[in-house]
Amino acid sequence: MAKKPGKGNGKAKSTSTTGKPTRAVDRPEVRAQVDALLATCGADVGTRDGRLVRDLVITSLKLPTDGRHTGELKMLTASLKEFRHAMRVFGEHPESRRVSIFGSARTPEHHGDYAAALDFAELMAALGWVSITGAGDGIMKAGQEGTGPDASFGLAIRLPFEQSTNEVIAGDPKLITFKYFFTRKTMFLSQSHAVVALPGGFGTQDELMESLTLIQTGKSVMVPVVLLAGTGSNYWQRWDRYVRDELLAGDFISPEDTNLYYLADTPTAAAEHIIAFYSTYHSSRYVGDDFVIRLRRPLRPHQIDALDDEFAPLVAEGRITQREAYPAEGEYLDLPRVAFTHTRRQQGLVRVLIDRINEYGGAATPTP
Repeated sequence: MAKKPGKGNGKAKSTSTTGKPTRAVDRPEVRAQVDALLATCGADVGTRDGRLVRDLVITSLKLPTDGRHTGELKMLTASLKEFRHAMRVFGEHPESRRVSIFGSARTPEHHGDYAAALDFAELMAALGWVSITGAGDGIMKAGQEGTGPDASFGLAIRLPFEQSTNEVIAGDPKLITFKYFFTRKTMFLSQSHAVVALPGGFGTQDELMESLTLIQTGKSVMVPVVLLAGTGSNYWQRWDRYVRDELLAGDFISPEDTNLYYLADTPTAAAEHIIAFYSTYHSSRYVGDDFVIRLRRPLRPHQIDALDDEFAPLVAEGRITQREAYPAEGEYLDLPRVAFTHTRRQQGLVRVLIDRINEYGGAATPTP
């Protein structure tokens, strides 16, 4: 197939002494100009954050000679703008834990699923949590109605049909409208401390499956994923049967992957499951190859030994230990840690590890 012609500026690349093409942005004097411009705009390239901003600028400056066509340039520009704006909005409200609520825009207000979403959101709001929904009608409206506009974020998507912003979040500064699904879904999961899915169609399944895929592959931090429906519904039981009879039985997923989601019988059970996840567990990150789990309270030495015995398959080398913060960490420095060199596999087993940590740490309800 013939290569699609680019629509660059038509300028030829210069050639280095090795015969390879070079860009103006690769020349030291141009890099110095970039650094000077960044300093004028408030970025310090002597810091890690400043160097990351410089990488963004330099990547953009390579585009004029890449020969990319207009459609590609529009997609790159729009997606970066969407990410920056959404991160700024979320950054203005960093204090609360957030739950993303997925579900159909077509669910009527008299439906049991709507009632379940509303009740669940009210329970989470009472615990100080904030909801994130797709800002549409149906389940999305129920979620935002339950928490109220002050405790809601709306991530709307531009569609030629069906999607409209519900009246709960309409006009709110925490309403963000996206052109692309991939930027919207990235913000859903990157900004959430929990995910709750109610019955829905292709869009709901897409959001749920992407959440599970990113957690399963370690591309997202571990969060509780809860499946909830109205009284009398067996929507998620049938879904779970498909996962076990087709995906698990066909060796398309591993047995531990079924630990990545939880079927809740009631809105109360859904809320309790999420709160229990954060009873002792606080957050996690990688420092090099070490997986670091921050705790709200320390565990006893014999509990650490039990974790090391039970979860040895997760450890690439050494042991599971309890320790203080790593020098490379810059937040939550006062919290104790459980850490080990991770194989970076079996994320479903990591979820069981977190459950066991919460079990050992006790059932005290954390401050939201």
